[in-house]
Amino acid sequence: MVQAYILIQTEVGKAAEVAGEISSIPGVTKAEDVTGPYDVIVRAEANNVDELGKLVVAQIQGVDGITRTLTCPIVHI
Repeated sequence: MVQAYILIQTEVGKAAEVAGEISSIPGVTKAEDVTGPYDVIVRAEANNVDELGKLVVAQIQGVDGITRTLTCPIVHI
């Protein structure tokens, strides 16, 4: 299982709407709107890195109102 935080920038005023829509996507375990340089932080999981990439590119980035994403895989050292 691969887990990651996805940091999202949105159009002005769209953070809550984007977080709400993303939270219903399978593989997303949490989506919250926040303040700071990013507007939404998402925690997601997938079986492998390829599936995680497909989740981000095909589903999360397709949500209306998103301008940029940054995926940060979780590592256990």
